[in-house]
Amino acid sequence: MNILVSACLIGIGCRYDGKSKVHPDAMKLLEKYTVIPYCPEVYGGLPTPRKPSEIRNNRVLMEDGTDVTAQFAKGAKEALRLAKLYDCQFAVLKERSPSCGTGYIYDGTFTGRLTDDDGLTAKLLKAAGIKVIGESEIPNVL
Repeated sequence: MNILVSACLIGIGCRYDGKSKVHPDAMKLLEKYTVIPYCPEVYGGLPTPRKPSEIRNNRVLMEDGTDVTAQFAKGAKEALRLAKLYDCQFAVLKERSPSCGTGYIYDGTFTGRLTDDDGLTAKLLKAAGIKVIGESEIPNVL
């Protein structure tokens, strides 16, 4: 089975700070499934590293106020295209991210507060019928 996975969870340095966020359970997915690594921000055309971004008033804004909604939307569309191309039935995405977060994301104030919502990529994948989970839910898959 093919699984779309946030690339940062398996050691790819594509996060806003140029680092990865390796998750041990995500690494275990590599042993059992065909993992398709993906970073919506990178595929949307944003550099690594980059300023942190959060969603506020349905717009994705960098900490300095730069609107990067178009890049996040493009990255989400490319995620869906890749998931369909590889027939991914589900995706494991980085929690709290404005792209990948599922259930909770940062609230747009850059203060670390969370709000009930999904990131742009998570929303688009869910709307297409792809099951989306965060890294804390990987043990349920394993």
